[in-house]
Amino acid sequence: MDTNLQDYSHKRYNILTGEWVLVSPHRAKRPWQGQNEAISHEVRPKHDPNCYLCAGNTRINGEVNPEYQDVFVFTNDFAALQSNSKTFSLDKGLLKAESETGICKVICFSPDHSKSLADMEVEAIHKVVEVWQQEYKLLGAQAGINHVQIFENKGAVMGCSNPHPHGQIWSQSTIPNEVEKKDTQQKAYYLKTKSSLLSDYLQQELEIKERLIFENDDFVVLVPFWAIWPFEAMIAPKKHCNDITQLSKQESLAFAEAISVLTKVYDALFDCSFPYSSGIHQAPTNGENNEHWHWHMSFYPPLLRSATVKKFMVGYEMFGTPQRDITAEQAAQRLRDLV
Repeated sequence: MDTNLQDYSHKRYNILTGEWVLVSPHRAKRPWQGQNEAISHEVRPKHDPNCYLCAGNTRINGEVNPEYQDVFVFTNDFAALQSNSKTFSLDKGLLKAESETGICKVICFSPDHSKSLADMEVEAIHKVVEVWQQEYKLLGAQAGINHVQIFENKGAVMGCSNPHPHGQIWSQSTIPNEVEKKDTQQKAYYLKTKSSLLSDYLQQELEIKERLIFENDDFVVLVPFWAIWPFEAMIAPKKHCNDITQLSKQESLAFAEAISVLTKVYDALFDCSFPYSSGIHQAPTNGENNEHWHWHMSFYPPLLRSATVKKFMVGYEMFGTPQRDITAEQAAQRLRDLV
């Protein structure tokens, strides 16, 4: 490891967004006197009669869930985006607004209320991956849908309102901010070099190996050089592909293995059901040539030093630039040791 990066304050460049993160490795030695989160030791049943996501239960809108055996998808009963929203715009000087339409879905990973992805077999996670592929293709083909965002919020600390293993899919008419940044950066690099930005980055990481957590024949799991969250990680295909529908069955199974390894390592790190927000960034479904896109899945977990100490984005980070204490290399080493 570069000792300067481990000992002195510096900033690192995020090639996917064009933004910087401040790294302060010397601060990791300071004593913690801040907030500690309570550890949940809740043992959940396989089926909760009061859970609106469990098989056979009635949801708030009166619909009854089927007795599903693996993955179950339905349109969100409290969708953030409306498919029938009125088309309108506001343009009065510096006051601007536009209507936004979309379709939001919920995807239950398993009928077992007690599980998370970390507890599921690779074959079961593979079924989730296959449904992600189907939904991306199905939603992206609809008129007026130009972006499909697949994501998961795990744990109450991440605002998850229901512990049943599930994620969400929001599809919408415009491309959201974070995706637009990555689209701009990847496109500029591709036009200049005729190669994928992430492919070239992964090649460098595979040679250095400092930030690698795990790899199989088709995927790399690593802590990005520019990571913001303490144990942030990325799963990316070694092969340049624009979206998850371009994966073969073997490659999608390898993707499921990568998810399984990472989520298990997370749980082992602080001996808890590790909270995080994860999301897949892939090519927009706007009908344009998006060959510059190299899809990837990011995990943003908030835990900092233990299961009770959470990283907060406050102060300088809200008004200046994101900042971290533990370096990406130190975080990767700790996670790699648990594989």
